[in-house]
Amino acid sequence: MNLGILLLGIIGVIAVFSSQIANGLSIRMLLQPTAFIIVIGGTICATILNFDKKTLIIAIKNAIEVFKKEKSNTNQIIKEIMQLSIYARKNGLLALGSVLDDVTDTFLQRGLQLVVDIGNPQLIYDILSSEISYEEEEELISSRVFEALGGYAPTFGLVGAVLGLINVLKDLTAVDALGYGIATAFVSTLYGVGIANLLFLPIAGNLKQKTREKILFKELILQGIVSICLQESPTILEEKLIGYTKTHDRG
Repeated sequence: MNLGILLLGIIGVIAVFSSQIANGLSIRMLLQPTAFIIVIGGTICATILNFDKKTLIIAIKNAIEVFKKEKSNTNQIIKEIMQLSIYARKNGLLALGSVLDDVTDTFLQRGLQLVVDIGNPQLIYDILSSEISYEEEEELISSRVFEALGGYAPTFGLVGAVLGLINVLKDLTAVDALGYGIATAFVSTLYGVGIANLLFLPIAGNLKQKTREKILFKELILQGIVSICLQESPTILEEKLIGYTKTHDRG
């Protein structure tokens, strides 16, 4: 569990409520179930209309992954690629077929199978590059779902505010309650903007970052596969792979 992300989210919510207390206002004014239902209900319904069921399910699963801490296995995969490169130079490309079952990464395994079956570096590169591009598009759709949620939430916050004002202004004779009613009406706007910027948009940004990391990892493996197919020197291959890790670290 990535406790850092959860902690930052909690701190953000506490900061909003603390500012309310510091201004001498009541927390009760921020607790408006009706406004919450309008914002969340409207946002979810609009998003469901915008995306198909499969996309939404995948987006939810990927969002859960945001709160899980992942260990980087970049160094491990580089070490494995180097060992396979040395093995291929020593025993030939066809000999890779006998060690495929021991390869830990499925993408690397598939690439090495293509090396054994096809042996054409350019064709292998084209095939695997297309797969990476398709996977990137599939991954990015999840972030777009949460970007959509982040766009709809403030809008329905305004809808809730307008509905609240209509309810308040329908009876202008109750002057004493007018100020309180207007303040309460704008709570839905706060909900919409707050939820969008403290939850939906940060998740969308995190998903984009994770997609970038996954794609860079696949491109690193692709570079290794092509180099093995070309039977390049392990020294040259190592320099190429280290270049990818430096790019990853800058991100």
